[in-house]
Amino acid sequence: MAQTLRPNTAPGGGLLSTDGKPHPVQDTLLAVTLALGLTAVVAAWFPGLHALSSWAGLVGILTGAYGQWISETTRERFGLIVGLGASAVGFGLGLAWGGFF
Repeated sequence: MAQTLRPNTAPGGGLLSTDGKPHPVQDTLLAVTLALGLTAVVAAWFPGLHALSSWAGLVGILTGAYGQWISETTRERFGLIVGLGASAVGFGLGLAWGGFF
């Protein structure tokens, strides 16, 4: 894995952009997916918030899937997978507690 030995020297390369180009749509989808995943997992701990957990999980899964489809760097994909996993766990637990309503 040669890419692990190469430092990120791309000009203008931010935390998520390893190719030196801005990716505002992908970064926004990443942030939204992570926020929805965190919301879904935290709300899943409370049985009274099953509707919030299931809806946040479902929307997080959809935004994460679209983000994966259009992502361009490995760092974006990694964050999206973390958000997708959290969204899926929150979605599943929300459904187990009572579903969407």
